[in-house]
Amino acid sequence: MLSTQASCNHFIFHFRAGRNSRLRWRRNAPINPVVADAQDPALVARTLAGDDAAFDELLARYRKPVLNFAYRLLGDATEAEDVAQDAFVRAYRHLADYHPRRQFSTWLFAIARHAAIDRLRYRQRHPTAPLAAAPEPAASPRYDDLGEHIAAAIAGLPEDQRTAIVLAEYHGLSHAEIAGVMDCTEKSVESRLYRARAALREKLRGFL
Repeated sequence: MLSTQASCNHFIFHFRAGRNSRLRWRRNAPINPVVADAQDPALVARTLAGDDAAFDELLARYRKPVLNFAYRLLGDATEAEDVAQDAFVRAYRHLADYHPRRQFSTWLFAIARHAAIDRLRYRQRHPTAPLAAAPEPAASPRYDDLGEHIAAAIAGLPEDQRTAIVLAEYHGLSHAEIAGVMDCTEKSVESRLYRARAALREKLRGFL
């Protein structure tokens, strides 16, 4: 699981002070990049033919990215484990619905997103203790606190913006790939990323 320090190391180079103390966004290398593999469709075909070892290869390849994606959406390590497992079970059961012309990684992330949304809806129906409010910026914030504030800022975004920013910045997906995961247009992805980055600039203004 990614630590808040890893979040800090990633985003510290994205938010840079500009004129009039405004923060500017700059892309950095993704923490957990997802690279589509040309062998994925063949592994799917082998799985459908009864070779479960082929699905084990897909699981080994994508377990960590899916787990981290779920964690970024949910903010809870235990729930992320459950959602990641659920996503792979769903993928296995519906493997015949996968079309080889589509990137397997995009298809899998879409399944993981739906599983995470189901978990978020469950939370709303079965509330427990209220979530703690995001911490307010201190006058002289410490660097080792920044990762926690970044995580809180991302967690406070609407789900669609949070999904878009996590896929773009943590996993390095293109706008077209994110559109495939979210079942929307690239223009919608651009709009969600713009709003997410604007919100994060505002939330993190006092930290950089």
